[in-house]
Order: sequence, then structure tokens, then C-alpha cells
Amino acid sequence: MIDLRALREDGPERLRASQRARGEDEEVADRLLDLDSRRRSALTRFETLRAEQKSVGKAVSKAAPEERDELLTRAKSLAAEVKEAEAEAERLGGELDRALADIPNLIEEGAPAGGVDDFRVLEEVGAPREFDFTPRDHLELGENLGAIDMERGAKVSGARFYFLTGVGAMLELGLLNMAMQQAVVNGFTPMVPPVLVKPETMEGTGFLGAHSDEVYHLPADDLYLVGTSEVPLAGYHAGEILAGEALPHRYIGWSSCFRREAGSYGKDTRGIIRVHQFNKVEMFVFCHPDQAHDEHLRLLAWEREMLEKLELPYRVVDIAAGDLGTSAARKYDCEAWLPTQGRYREVTSTSNCTDFQARRLNVRYRPDDGKPRFAATLNGTLATTRWIVSILENHQQPDGSVVVPEALRPFVGRDVLEPGGA
Repeated sequence: MIDLRALREDGPERLRASQRARGEDEEVADRLLDLDSRRRSALTRFETLRAEQKSVGKAVSKAAPEERDELLTRAKSLAAEVKEAEAEAERLGGELDRALADIPNLIEEGAPAGGVDDFRVLEEVGAPREFDFTPRDHLELGENLGAIDMERGAKVSGARFYFLTGVGAMLELGLLNMAMQQAVVNGFTPMVPPVLVKPETMEGTGFLGAHSDEVYHLPADDLYLVGTSEVPLAGYHAGEILAGEALPHRYIGWSSCFRREAGSYGKDTRGIIRVHQFNKVEMFVFCHPDQAHDEHLRLLAWEREMLEKLELPYRVVDIAAGDLGTSAARKYDCEAWLPTQGRYREVTSTSNCTDFQARRLNVRYRPDDGKPRFAATLNGTLATTRWIVSILENHQQPDGSVVVPEALRPFVGRDVLEPGGA
């Protein structure tokens, strides 16, 4: 949720500019200010009438008999007016809250304008490997290694489900454990959060707006399956006031994640690039708002460290405003090279959500002056099931074996993955 007071005091131009960059309606800024003005006027009227009602009520008990009837009539009239004014203030307050809930975060200065194709490439790291044989894609490799079973995944659960078997399961567990260890060494607190959350938690993180069709909902329990552990980790301190001197709080969450992949019919139907269930290790941070920009760059650096340990060619992209999602003010993706597709594919994402989620979830901190303020929240992927795709394809050998990156070997327990699952 954006800061209404800042909008009121600083004027609408920043929100207008952010909306323009996102390709959204910029006139919403003026509508918000008008609605806010009418709500405050309604509150003032309600408070004025209620004060008069109290005054008249006191006067009735002290009034002379000849004045009492007139005062009682006025008191009755005021009671109706107060009720009407209170209802109007509540109606406008609810309308304002709903309008605010639909407004995405203000983008950070410097974020590219435009849509999904308008990202800015910041850097390419590592040269894509040149093969002296025709490389196999990750599914062919995974099936030959006894690592991926899509057929039985579909039999048990349907399209876009799979089994990781044998060395495939070992590879994923090793990858995620490696990410957890790196995060813990850097001061993160490890967490295994719940993957079912209440509506207010899902709403608070901004996932029930434009992208609500991506979320699995369990109507019988009114709970949502999370698409990232960002959601429960963001809700971990909901309604709390944190000690300012204790910030930042850095958490690293390991969870299964669930996405409906609505609207992706026909896209990435082969293999495990776009699936309904996967595992992910996610960084999440609560910090002072003035520390958020630098913290965001630190999260990106930790993601890059993981990719470099895995010896994967990748590039860093600055995501355009129209592709940021509701909560992010700035987002950087790392995309690993995929040899059989001849292009880079997203494997990590890190977002600075400023105080947007904290306002919705009421997460505050107490600074030195003692007045609670809203914290900033940030998130970033440190490893996920999709990374297996790039690891298999980039490190494959002519005989179909796959060399395990050196840094990953202690976590997988072998140097080479051999066809047949040996």
C-alpha cells in the first residue's frame, strides 16, 4: 500500500510518473486525492455533529421546562445526522481503502519504463559453452540419468507435475542445502514456513490483485497455497513493532511452492521449466527503508555468488516497471544460459518492495525517536528446482553424463551423474 500522507503532502506527480512507467492509469492519483479529501471532510462533519450532540445532551438535563422540548427535538435530529455522517465517513473510508489496495507500489527511480520486453540488460557473466556435439535438453538428460519422470508425474497429478527420482532428488536437495548454507554463513536465520496461509497474509503481500489467478485457493478452509515463501515470511512479523536497532532481520525460507500457471497454455510444456509445484530457497529481509536500496544490491550479489559457484553463464536484467508486479518498486532477475534454447531463462529474482507490504501487514519498527514507522521488505531467490535445467544442460558430456559443479559436489555426494542413475 502506498503512503497516502506522502501523496497528500508531496502531491500526485510521483504516483502519476510511476503509473505512466508501468503503463497504468495515472489519473488514479487525482481520484485518490479527491476521495481522501471527501473522506476527511466527512469525518470532520461527523466529529462536529457528534460534539454538538454531546453538548445538546448535557444541556437537556439543565434546561428549563420551556426550553427542554426544543432541545429534545434538536437532540433527536442530531442523532439522525450523526448516524448519517458516520455512515458516509465509513463508506468513503472503505472506498478509499479499496482504491489504495488496487494501486501498485511506486517504482524506484531508475527502473526502466515499459512492459515485459523492455527490461535492461546490466551485465553478462561467463561465455556460453560451445559444444562439439549436439547437446541434449534437460528432459532427455534427466530421463537418461533416471532423474526426472514426467510421465508418472502426469499419471499421478496431471500436466506440469513430475517426479524427481534418484540423482534428480539428490541434485535438488544438494542445491537447496548449498543455498541454505550460504545464507546462514551470511547471517540469515533458516526457516521452514507453512505453505498454507490466510487470505489477509496473501492479500498483504500483494498476490491477490492482478495475479490472483496464479494462486491455488482451498475454499473449504479459506486458505491459499503459497507460490513463494516470501508470503509466509512477510507475514511472520505482521502486526508487530520491531526494535529498530535489531534491523535488518534476514530470513532464509525453504518451502514447496505452488502456481497454477494460468494463461501459460502451450508455453514450456516440455520438462520442468514451468510447473505447478517446485521447491525454492528464498531470502527475505525486514530493514529500515533508507537501507533498502543497498540491501537489494546485497541480495543480488548473493544470488550471483550462487550462480558463479555453479559455473553457469548468466546475465543480470533490470525489470521494466510494467513487469514488476504489484509490490515491487525495483526488481533484478538473473537469467542462466540454456544451450538447447539458445537463450537466457530466468532463474532468480530479487525485489525491493520498500514499505508497501509492511503497510498492508502493519509491520513497523521503533527508531531512536520512539515513533513507530513502517519497515521495508525485500525478497530474493537463492535456489529453486528450475536451476536443475541449467545445471544439466550446461554441464552435460557427449555420453549423456553430467559433471556436478565442484562447489555442489559435497552436497550431492558425487562428481558425475551417470546415465541410468548410477
